[in-house]
Amino acid sequence: MSISQLSITQLRNLASLKLELSSQTNLFYGPNGSGKTSILEAVHLLSLARSFRTNKHKHYIQHQQPESVLFARVQGPQGELPVGFQRSQDASLKVRIGGEPIDAVAELAELVPIQLINSDTFRLLEGSPSIRRQYIDWGGFHLESRFMAAWKAVRRALSQRNSLLKYGKLEPSVRAAWDREFIDRANELDGYRRTYLEQLIPCFERLLAELVELDQLSLHYHCGWDQKKGLDQVLEQGFERDRQLGFTQQGPQRADLKVKMRGMLASEVLSRGQQKLVVSALKVAQGYLLRQQTERRCIYLIDDLPAELDRHHRQRLCRLLEQLDSQVLVTSTDREAFEGCWSEQVEVREFPIRNGALANIEGNGS
Repeated sequence: MSISQLSITQLRNLASLKLELSSQTNLFYGPNGSGKTSILEAVHLLSLARSFRTNKHKHYIQHQQPESVLFARVQGPQGELPVGFQRSQDASLKVRIGGEPIDAVAELAELVPIQLINSDTFRLLEGSPSIRRQYIDWGGFHLESRFMAAWKAVRRALSQRNSLLKYGKLEPSVRAAWDREFIDRANELDGYRRTYLEQLIPCFERLLAELVELDQLSLHYHCGWDQKKGLDQVLEQGFERDRQLGFTQQGPQRADLKVKMRGMLASEVLSRGQQKLVVSALKVAQGYLLRQQTERRCIYLIDDLPAELDRHHRQRLCRLLEQLDSQVLVTSTDREAFEGCWSEQVEVREFPIRNGALANIEGNGS
């Protein structure tokens, strides 16, 4: 997948901007506050209908304007599709694919799969387990057609069970029915997660070795309950405690993926640069598997490439991305930070950004 044309209207300081993008590498450079990151934000909105910078739509709609409007021409296996996004001050959202309104944002995510590497990258290692569950479930969503139904079924059964624990009289037959539904769907979801990680981990280890030497770094999956017992036994033994708390303590909603180095959490022993490389390898591995199994490609959004990385490791990361033949949109305050990062075979298109507009446009193949 790639975006050949991107139009942005009234997004932060981008009043009106139209870009003709390379299907390979696109460099955006300019001073802080010029609008570079907002371009990446626009692509993120076109993929997930939400920003990676704020959870409040009024923060990205341009000041004193009624709405933000985005348009893209997306190139995929089935040809070109126009995608439109419109978010208004009253929070109303309109999204169209091929001129038709969509029923669910998941349709956008499936059409425009993205990977983001930015200043929040470190949260994948040091943040809450929910962030790492989202990472795993991204892969499940894109690679397993039955994953979304199982994920929704778990949420529905968990919500019902928690409601009964908190407010219900817990008739034995009702409790048994929802426990059974929760257990069955939880085991199904866990199976999809395990299958995905069995494929991802060897790929991640190979790609990480191309980026940086980190002996004894490993990934450890925890399903969310005691793996030595079945979930039915765990729920039965924890029932009284669940009822006291009013929610289900164990299950796939507690799953986690620990990244460890010699038995310690990687976030506690690695430098910031090493952490960025580990997370980058995790994200590139997901794109690699997506391409290998579906022939679809991620779009990579990399905000402030030089941050935490020296020139040698910047080059290694960019050469790794080359292997995917994915579209890359990358920002920096300094054009020189991009020098030597890509091989001569890669089409690199440059976009100098100043005050929310193109200072000029310069494309080359270096």
